[in-house]
Amino acid sequence: MDLKVSPVSVQQQAASKLRAAILAGVFQPGDRLVEADLCERLGVSRPSLREALRSLEAEKLVEIVPNRGPLVPLITWEQAKEIYQVRVLLEGEAAAAFAQRATSDSIQRMQSALADFTKAEKSGDAVELVNATSRFYEEILNGCGNSVIKDILNGLLARITFLRSRSMSAAGRAKYSAREMKAILQAIQKRDADAARKAAVEHVEQASLAAQAIFEKR
Repeated sequence: MDLKVSPVSVQQQAASKLRAAILAGVFQPGDRLVEADLCERLGVSRPSLREALRSLEAEKLVEIVPNRGPLVPLITWEQAKEIYQVRVLLEGEAAAAFAQRATSDSIQRMQSALADFTKAEKSGDAVELVNATSRFYEEILNGCGNSVIKDILNGLLARITFLRSRSMSAAGRAKYSAREMKAILQAIQKRDADAARKAAVEHVEQASLAAQAIFEKR
């Protein structure tokens, strides 16, 4: 059996760089992604770039429009609201299930993610705020014992991360978000499924309100 790990391909690296740039707001919704410019900035060939763009198209982070080429798709508030509605239902259940299954190692990793989030909130590191939140929720999804919930939310992951970056940009939102995540973690530590569900739902609902305010300012 060959267990050798293959090096990351140029296409994968290009997709990773572009994904990070879109989520960080380097490319805004509606922006065209000019292939010649991207090839030069990324230092990759056109075929590798096109494969990377197709990967991001599958994640709904890029839209390839006939006769126009690739662009960062616009997300309407109606589309965002639907994603938040799904998150309320599924993340609440995932947190409740996880509260009864969480291991000491997973709780420790959540504590570490929350500590990183708090540091990022104080330093104003927007990228790390999103990264720490993703790590926090990754533990819940990986440990909730429901593969269907995990698959559905992972399918929305890129758009969820995109919306997180927008909601976190609201003044004061990160501080409140830290308190909400702490409430989720405390409920899980107490093995209180009902409290974990309630805290997770509250967190998503407040994020939705923050995002809505930003969408309405456009």
